[in-house]
Amino acid sequence: MIRLCLDKALTDRGVSRYELAKRTGIQYQIIDNYYKNRVKRYDGFVLDRICVALDCDLSDVITFTKE
Repeated sequence: MIRLCLDKALTDRGVSRYELAKRTGIQYQIIDNYYKNRVKRYDGFVLDRICVALDCDLSDVITFTKE
């Protein structure tokens, strides 16, 4: 199962969803959907912008577990 862990990444870096939206230029609602793990299809562009803005790897934002 693939799960977004953007909430943990933001908390670890002390960044709010609003601040991330400003840094990435992505609408707050889209960031909020990623934060709340409500995304059905992951957009590579959005994930790339998030990783660049947070200076992190994709593995810091997405986790995979076998269930």
